[in-house]
Amino acid sequence: MATLLQLPILIFMFFLMSTAIANILFEEASASTSTSTSTSASAPQPSQPSRLFQPNKDNQFYGASVFGPVLHSLGFQELTMAVHSLSASSSFNTWTGPSTVFAPTDASIRSCSSCSVTRLLQEHTVPGIFSLHYLQTLPFGTKIETMVPGRCLTVTSAVNNTKIFIGGVEITHPDLFNNGLIVVHGLDGFVSHLSPFSCNIERVNSVSFPFQPSDRSHSVPSFTIMRLMLRDAMVRLRMNGFSTLALALRLKYPELVSLQNMTVFTLDDASIFSGGQAYVSNVRFHIVPNRLLLAADLQKLPVTTLLPTLEPDQKLKVTTAGGGATPIRINYVRIKKPDVMHNLKIVVHDLYMPFPHLHQAEAVVDGIGRLGLDGAEMEIPVSKSCSVAGTDGSGSCAVVPNSEIKPTAELGMEDHHGL
Repeated sequence: MATLLQLPILIFMFFLMSTAIANILFEEASASTSTSTSTSASAPQPSQPSRLFQPNKDNQFYGASVFGPVLHSLGFQELTMAVHSLSASSSFNTWTGPSTVFAPTDASIRSCSSCSVTRLLQEHTVPGIFSLHYLQTLPFGTKIETMVPGRCLTVTSAVNNTKIFIGGVEITHPDLFNNGLIVVHGLDGFVSHLSPFSCNIERVNSVSFPFQPSDRSHSVPSFTIMRLMLRDAMVRLRMNGFSTLALALRLKYPELVSLQNMTVFTLDDASIFSGGQAYVSNVRFHIVPNRLLLAADLQKLPVTTLLPTLEPDQKLKVTTAGGGATPIRINYVRIKKPDVMHNLKIVVHDLYMPFPHLHQAEAVVDGIGRLGLDGAEMEIPVSKSCSVAGTDGSGSCAVVPNSEIKPTAELGMEDHHGL
């Protein structure tokens, strides 16, 4: 009986001892971390990812602002100073996800008097986590697009992946830093400013991309930012009430990943389930390929501007120009919330209602020229004309759509690929 009574007391004492030991270990680790961060090193040294620059789990990644402290702690002073010049860089400000920096030494950067350090930092930084282990799994000649659109670094390797080269420069200090959001590798030198053709496999310079047998050249993969941007967009859309679009992007991933960028018009889930079901069968008609049109860009489009879509031979048309007191309308539909999500390659605009095909819009509404909430969603130009209708000769006055916009296709010929 006494043993049973003593058991809770022993458990409680064990809990107190465990807590005390944990607190002591935490205080020692904190003191060690503060000492190591206050000591400057002349050469880059591996950091302690579990102690330094822990991400805030409640917020999105912080962008360029954190690169400075990380690079400074690793001894890359030239790149640290370049970070401050990136505050106005759209790439670094737009992308808030994980990134990998292939960092040249200060000595190598100073040896190039004609190099722009800011540009070097942008061209040596890629979105996504590329640890040494992952780089070793990439096929020879894989291209990774950098923070500068259209500029790619080429990943090559020595026999058995004993050495990894980025643009022909060896990674001599791999995984100097990796906290799950930032990876830093130290390079033996720097990669010269990248060519506009650096993402083009057929035009790769043999200095940075050593000759390989022709049977491999055609299969060299291109790891573009679009793959990462699509995944980023799907996660953010799903978290913000656009799960239908997120699912559509996932289903259309093989087609979308080959695009340079894209502009997507959509409806939120609540609007789709409360009357906007037509959007589900017309998603491709709401995607403008290879055009990144933010709200400011849309406002500059003149009336009658045609925008291509993923739907073959189907285009969107700017029916009301923006920039003034009147909001822009595309296919007579107004944008409810512009730029609800955007990253380096994708921008999404929220609509009041799905885009109608122009010939449908002209045929809609017998006698009603404005639709939706106080005309906020859709506006169709009409003109009145009186005609004789029917076989009985009775006259009637009807509302007839203006004829300046021609049908783009017959209704019966439409092929909705949907999701």
